[in-house]
Amino acid sequence: MIPRPAAAISGKSTRPAPAGFDRRLIAPMVLGSVLNPINSSMIAVALVPIGIAFGAPPAETVWLVTALYLATAVGQPVIGRLVDMYGPRRLYLVGTGLVGVAGLLGALAPTLGVLIAARVLLGFGTSAAYPAAMRLTRSEAERTGQDSPAGVLTALAVSAQTVAVVGPTLGGVLIGAGGWHLVFTVNVPLSAACLVLGVKWLPRSGAPERGQRMDLPGMALFAVLLVTLMLFLMGPRPDRWYLPTLTLATAAVFAARELRVADPFVDLRVLAGNVPLVVTYVRQLLAYTTSYAFLYGYTQWLEQGRGLSASAAGLVLLPLSAAALVTATVTGRREAVRGKLLVGSVLQIAGCAALLLVDAGSPVWALLAAGALLGVPQGLLGLAAQTALYRQADPERIGSAAGLLRTFMYLGALGASAATAAFFPHRADTGGLHGLALFMLAGSALLLAITLPDRSLARLTPTPRKA
Repeated sequence: MIPRPAAAISGKSTRPAPAGFDRRLIAPMVLGSVLNPINSSMIAVALVPIGIAFGAPPAETVWLVTALYLATAVGQPVIGRLVDMYGPRRLYLVGTGLVGVAGLLGALAPTLGVLIAARVLLGFGTSAAYPAAMRLTRSEAERTGQDSPAGVLTALAVSAQTVAVVGPTLGGVLIGAGGWHLVFTVNVPLSAACLVLGVKWLPRSGAPERGQRMDLPGMALFAVLLVTLMLFLMGPRPDRWYLPTLTLATAAVFAARELRVADPFVDLRVLAGNVPLVVTYVRQLLAYTTSYAFLYGYTQWLEQGRGLSASAAGLVLLPLSAAALVTATVTGRREAVRGKLLVGSVLQIAGCAALLLVDAGSPVWALLAAGALLGVPQGLLGLAAQTALYRQADPERIGSAAGLLRTFMYLGALGASAATAAFFPHRADTGGLHGLALFMLAGSALLLAITLPDRSLARLTPTPRKA
């Protein structure tokens, strides 16, 4: 049972708070949390048109994916820690403001390099909203004494899942209407809406507790660790041996520092003692590696291997969107974490196997069916991981824990983009798609293997409401 404190963690607010969960928070929470998924998914159908516009092959345009996820993988836990220290409002407003600036920069980009820089800025800008939303959810639970946030967590998961899978279709429509520039321009009105809602509804936060300090060296080491790792994964060649060496050395220094300082960026002692949470992070990595490998790989294959236009490829992915949305909506209010993970991993295996039967002559109904089959696990796995984290994480570090969950999701996306570049070095052909499907199949099987024996998942149930 969660005690009812005198004031919510998020700090004092000048507006009266309702007795139950403050539903005025849901709109800015949801809108801010979808900024990253929409930018992650719309770019899938824009890669080919952008490559044509700048004369760049897939091995170069894939950096539009990698740049955003690398920035976000670093930014999510860093900003999540700042949210824990300074409250969600300030970080939310700064982050969503940066999204609008990045949208303008991308729309006006004269070169691929500037476009990649805009994606980096987007990555940092979209890193604030999700940790802020999880912090607000925990704060409201503590303020009201009612630990039953299933509806709010479902809204966050369903909106992110929906936008992620609708994104390619929306991107295709925008490209058909005015070219790939609109995929970036759409961030301007979204950013403006977030700023208006954030200023109006998010509660103001007090000063951080005395004695709390930002672990800037730890944050810097964490950033170096991720950057060197992903630079190697994007081009794993023997002559780049120094990158994994630097990654391992940085990881050792990072671990030594975090175990020594009083207020670490990542509390490795607590994390090491919370094995279920660590396994949740691993599941997140595996689930989203498969999910994003399908999103990026299948979409490029539809355009190049199957010969569809960007708009048509987006429409073919509509069953993916519908299946994910219906699944998440129907199952959202029942936590059932273990059941969702088991069913989701089995269906991912089936979907990856189905891709091995697809070729350039496959009928449209088969292409639609493949998307629908892989949409169901997308609606299950993300929601299950989010619910598990909410139950397993230290409430005082829910922002940074949520940021790390997103980091592992983006590491999965980065791994997926690296795999896509490896299997499609010059062109997205059918042979490359089948190789990518085998890669996805292996990850999905591993996800099932680490979920089956985990009985602790069955004990993740909500605390009864306070009478």
